[in-house]
Amino acid sequence: MGIIERIKSDPKWKKRVHWFIASPYRARPRWYIRWFVNKFYHKRGKHSLIRWSARVDVFFFKRFDLGNFSTIEDYCVINNGAGNVIIGDHCRVGIGSVLLGPVSMGNGSGTGQHVFIGGFNHGYKDGSKNSKHQSLDVRGVIIEEEAHIGANSVVLAGVTIGKRSQVGAGSVVTKDIPPFSIAAGNPCRVIKQYNPVNGEWERV
Repeated sequence: MGIIERIKSDPKWKKRVHWFIASPYRARPRWYIRWFVNKFYHKRGKHSLIRWSARVDVFFFKRFDLGNFSTIEDYCVINNGAGNVIIGDHCRVGIGSVLLGPVSMGNGSGTGQHVFIGGFNHGYKDGSKNSKHQSLDVRGVIIEEEAHIGANSVVLAGVTIGKRSQVGAGSVVTKDIPPFSIAAGNPCRVIKQYNPVNGEWERV
């Protein structure tokens, strides 16, 4: 049995190692993990940019990839504690947006300002316990290539937004959006789809 397996199987050692990585009262890695450890584990593409005020709370035991020419704007929050955050090439995460992994953004995709994308929900099956003490319901979010999400939208766990689709501002996306669609509302629904025969966006 290797050292990692031994730590995982011993509750006391597991608790000590976790304390070294992050405070049990904070959902972010300690400063020395952020500054000196993470950079050896995460992928940053050429000409990628993370604005100085963005809060990138990523852990080395999950993936965080930022593609070529991609930007995380000011006041964003990125967290991969529950799952990988993978941002492709030529992407933009708009000002004040929140990405809680697992989240995958395809090449050329982006968000407007103050968009929330959560790849998990807090478990609440046991009504006798506080939900923060229950297992997470991790289902992930996939934003396919060249899809864009309008400002102030919410994308819930388990959703896939198809290639080149557009989500209107202020939408609450609870179900998958097919490729080449325009969708909006609360709950978000498809209102137009692209017809490649006549090159028009048609109402559905």
